[in-house]
Amino acid sequence: MFAIVRIRATVNRNQRIEDTLRMLGLHRANRCALHPDTPTVRGMIRKVENWVTWGEVDRELEKTLEARGGRNIRLPPPSRGYRSMKFMFPKGSLGYRGEKINDLLRRMV
Repeated sequence: MFAIVRIRATVNRNQRIEDTLRMLGLHRANRCALHPDTPTVRGMIRKVENWVTWGEVDRELEKTLEARGGRNIRLPPPSRGYRSMKFMFPKGSLGYRGEKINDLLRRMV
């Protein structure tokens, strides 16, 4: 199961990017969506990788997030903030995090 978190807003962005974010259920910044690992979801993530961060969420945190609001969850900004919204992980906050997405989500819950 992937957890996808929208980091950046899309002011003056391509409409196709905004549509893809909406299809993923990420309407605003600091929203989290849980999706299965399918080729379709991977393709959508690849298209919007400059606006989101994602990774595999563990079962315990997945249950916590689903209890909080289902598959699409509104979260506050993380404590201690993001690193940078311009660079890919590990230098910044965007892109694939793998298991480290759990650390970010725990700071946001």
